[in-house]
Amino acid sequence: MEFENFLRIEFFSRPENVGLARVAVAAFAAQLDYTISELDDLKGAVSEAVSNAIVHGYANDPDHVVKIAAYLREGALEIVVEDRGYGIPNIDEVLRPGASTVPERLGLGFSFIRSFVDRLEIISEPGKGTKVIMYKRPGSQRSDARTN
Repeated sequence: MEFENFLRIEFFSRPENVGLARVAVAAFAAQLDYTISELDDLKGAVSEAVSNAIVHGYANDPDHVVKIAAYLREGALEIVVEDRGYGIPNIDEVLRPGASTVPERLGLGFSFIRSFVDRLEIISEPGKGTKVIMYKRPGSQRSDARTN
């Protein structure tokens, strides 16, 4: 088996579901030896990724679906947040702090996510959606980003 345990959930792209996603992933992650601070970081990363899917992927249209999968493997957690929305035409641009497709937003979502996890991958295709993949090992401090 490629992983020891997994979680999969889907929900409508509604802001009230951000809290559900945070709590579900944190409860699942608690199977590993994360500190309370690390669990808070994971909740922050999930909140940002799900909010991005709702606000940017689906332009706040509440009738689409956000998917989350989380995998425990080799003492670490992998979290995947996926939408089938607009997609990101220039991933390098959105990784820059302050870049946002919505003027009222600060454009710090991916910067926050990168500070909360060990590794971040973004896979996106315009018109087909975005997949945000986050990795976190208990007790780790390093963070970097990779995109496809």
